[in-house]
Amino acid sequence: MLVASTTASTTMGKADLHLHTRVSDGMATVEQVVEYAEHQTGMDVIAVTDHEDVAGGLRARELAAKRNYRVQVVPGVEVTTLNGHIIALFVETAPKSFRRVESTLEMIHTLDGLAIIPHPMSWLTRSLSRRTIDRITERGEEGVAFDGIETGNPSPAGRLTGALARHLNARIWRLAEVGGSDAHHLAHVGTGWTEFEGCTTGDLATAIRAASTRPGMSSYPSSREVGYGQLAIGLAWGYTATPRKMLRRKKGEGDS
Repeated sequence: MLVASTTASTTMGKADLHLHTRVSDGMATVEQVVEYAEHQTGMDVIAVTDHEDVAGGLRARELAAKRNYRVQVVPGVEVTTLNGHIIALFVETAPKSFRRVESTLEMIHTLDGLAIIPHPMSWLTRSLSRRTIDRITERGEEGVAFDGIETGNPSPAGRLTGALARHLNARIWRLAEVGGSDAHHLAHVGTGWTEFEGCTTGDLATAIRAASTRPGMSSYPSSREVGYGQLAIGLAWGYTATPRKMLRRKKGEGDS
């Protein structure tokens, strides 16, 4: 089990940087996710990163602020590129999907966001390959770069290649390491996290840019605890999330 050090002072915050809601393929509403994060986890910050859609993150941020909650929200989106998924944090607009990874990175930084590699090299979901990560990091082009890599993801996709990602990052890429639960069910929220100095969204952004973050994760609750039916529905819903979003955009129906 990968667990970040807890020997630091109380100025260290925790953030779950990879969450999904019903806006894409999650099984919980935006409100349920915010309520759970506030009352059932020790997270100071969460990032809502629905597929192809930033609406969930924007709603979550507004809700947490209106209720004066302790937990702060980073709006984000998990973007499907031609090379795999990329998480954009601190963005108000979702970059276009199915573009080359270089174009997506450039757009994320144009939007003043941060680009994170989720579940790197995993073949269980759409992930960036080692070849793609090598190509981008070797270029070193300003604005076309990764800001962090997710090495603390307790999902099956994340665990599959997590150790390899940590090894390659320490030896070659040297990106900020972050953690996120990749939660699609409420019980998974907070099982992956990022430790950072401070406790606000601004502190988090500063820590990622300084590559001073630390990832951590625990195990997902058992399938019985989550519910076999919920897991089956979530799996089917997940396979169609991106196609549904793209179809709605094409028809001009807007966000769900």
